Amino acid sequence: MIITIDGPAGAGKSTAARALAKRLGFEYLDTGAAYRAVAWKVLKEGVNPSEAAAVARVAKEARIEFVQRGDARRVLCDGVDVTSEIRSPQVTTKVWCVADEPEARRALIEQQRKFAVGRNLVTEGRDQGTEVWPEADLKLYLDASPEARAARRLKDLRQFGVEADPEQVRSEIEERDRADRARPVGRLRRTEDMIVIDNTHLTVEEVVCRMAQEVARRRPGVVHGACSRPEGEE
Repeated sequence: MIITIDGPAGAGKSTAARALAKRLGFEYLDTGAAYRAVAWKVLKEGVNPSEAAAVARVAKEARIEFVQRGDARRVLCDGVDVTSEIRSPQVTTKVWCVADEPEARRALIEQQRKFAVGRNLVTEGRDQGTEVWPEADLKLYLDASPEARAARRLKDLRQFGVEADPEQVRSEIEERDRADRARPVGRLRRTEDMIVIDNTHLTVEEVVCRMAQEVARRRPGVVHGACSRPEGEE
């Protein structure tokens, strides 16, 4: 079973996807981490982010792995643990060079689809239910207000010791939304077959509960245990 979670930046896709996968006993695929890992490799090798052919080469050569070490999910690029490095502001500002390059994107989509063979999978990103797995068994779209997403971004920045102006971060979030919906490849889209969940005022547990209910409607035997609050309760 393939479950996709699409949505804008800062909507909490990664957190919800990890939690849902754990609850279901499914594999979790963090596609954003894969793009970040390639961006990290671009920086490491001193490749010019504006040279499309060079970036595509790096994406095709990168060996990206997701490994479980105890309770921690680690991201490896060419055997190097880059879990922390790929969340740095330096890498964040360069992810575009991978995400917007068609050949690099195709190389990573191919890796993603290979990873899913023979697996029950929860995957999240910007184009998972539209371009990577249009045939997915369940397509979810996770959203939140710009204010809520900006607050999450500020929290992430502070983990790296970076202080930022809240209004500026919100403005950047809104600009990112506009850019993501207009990208030449892998643009953010919400299709009619996606189940929309707005988590502006929901906890992670409440989001996962709603997602699990949608899974149960399609595969009743997959979900075990009741949600902490009844469906539809606000």
